[in-house]
Amino acid sequence: MSLVTTHVLDTAAGRPAAGIAVRFETAEGELIAEGRTDADGRIRDLGPETLAPGSYRLVFDTGAYLGPAAFFPEVALTFRISDPAAHHHVPLLLSPFAYSTYRGS
Repeated sequence: MSLVTTHVLDTAAGRPAAGIAVRFETAEGELIAEGRTDADGRIRDLGPETLAPGSYRLVFDTGAYLGPAAFFPEVALTFRISDPAAHHHVPLLLSPFAYSTYRGS
C-alpha cells in the first residue's frame, strides 16, 4: 500500500466522486505521483512506499468534476508527514461551494 492514499466524497450528491485527477507533490510543487479517483472515489496507490519527513500536498482538479462554473476549480491540501513509516490517508469531502478534510485512517 502507498504511504499516502486519498478519497473524495461528493457530499452534495451523497456518493463517491469518481474520475478526479489528483497530483501528489512536495510542498515546493515537485511532482511525486498522480492518479485519478476510481468508481469508489479512492486512489489506493498514490505515491511511494516511503517518504522523508516534511510537508507535502495533494492537489485535486475539482473544476473538471464540478464543471466550468466551479467555485473551487482546484483544492490543494498541505499536510505534514512526521512518521515516515505511518500510513497517511487524506480524504476530501466536496460540494459545489464548500470542502473539508481530515486525517483518515
